[in-house]
Amino acid sequence: MKAAVITGHGGLEVVTTVSDLPIPEPGPGEVRIAIKAAALNRLDLWVRMGWPGLNLKMPHIICADGAGVVDAVGAGVKAFAAGDRVCIDPTIVDPDSPALMTGLENQSRIHLLAESVPGVAAEFVVLPQRNLLKLPDHVSFEGAAAAGLVYVTAWHSLMTRGGLRAGETVLIVGAGGGVNSASIQIAKLAGAVVYVVGSNAEKCARARELGADVTINREETPNWSKAMYQMTNKQGVDVVIDNVGSSTFNDSIRSARIGGRILVVGNTSGPFVELDLRQIFARQVSIIGSTMGPHQDFVKVMNLVFAGKLHPVIGATLPLDEAAKAQEMLANFDVFGKIVLTL
Repeated sequence: MKAAVITGHGGLEVVTTVSDLPIPEPGPGEVRIAIKAAALNRLDLWVRMGWPGLNLKMPHIICADGAGVVDAVGAGVKAFAAGDRVCIDPTIVDPDSPALMTGLENQSRIHLLAESVPGVAAEFVVLPQRNLLKLPDHVSFEGAAAAGLVYVTAWHSLMTRGGLRAGETVLIVGAGGGVNSASIQIAKLAGAVVYVVGSNAEKCARARELGADVTINREETPNWSKAMYQMTNKQGVDVVIDNVGSSTFNDSIRSARIGGRILVVGNTSGPFVELDLRQIFARQVSIIGSTMGPHQDFVKVMNLVFAGKLHPVIGATLPLDEAAKAQEMLANFDVFGKIVLTL
């Protein structure tokens, strides 16, 4: 079986394509999918570099997001049959997790595809049937793969954790990443006024195409939190969504109104931040952490994609053999939206 893998931790030299992996067999309650498209996330870069305590069996298959066609089913599988088009929820939950009964399984022991367990950039993948959702004929495999992780992450943070309401104001820190492009669309769909801080004029223009009401070009306005304060009549916004981390977090806090909410969904610039606690308690700011989302949120947001109300943004499509090039493009922020590998 062919797959895009890392052979160890390090630079781009550890990313390759192999063709001798065994084809997996589905067990009870499992489904084998012939993958047609797989999408990268920044997670793939972090896993490639590694961190203390991450112990993977090499070679390790990359990509958490994918879509394809059911090839075979294991015993007890009734919801899917060979030939069904499907997309993949990237969160694997232990079958004995009590959280499976609560609908908040992402707040329990989870395994993320391509992180602690193998990913989906392979000709065949076996997954629990609960991780699959039937894909309508009019939705492309590439589009479905581009939606998965980033759309459920954005939906869970803005709607489930953040409680975003129509008429509120939202600031999205960053324009080009998958979570950010998803957040722009979800916030607009919810009826919010959307501000976006982009790293350059091109990304700001793309953000406006997705529905952003106001954009701030960081190249022209490096002190963007001051600009936000002035644009909002010295009030700030109701909600800030920040997946950048150390280099932006204090500006995000300064951009929120008194009683505002900061949604923390990542840390691409680093995880450690020095805070002035007076900005938190005196201004009554809520800091809300959010990661991934339960399957019910995956179903909600993907059905909006299927209905054409949300549109996954694909920045580049490459063949599986060019996985190393795809990672290089992702690391260099060369594309707006997601990078998809096709099989």
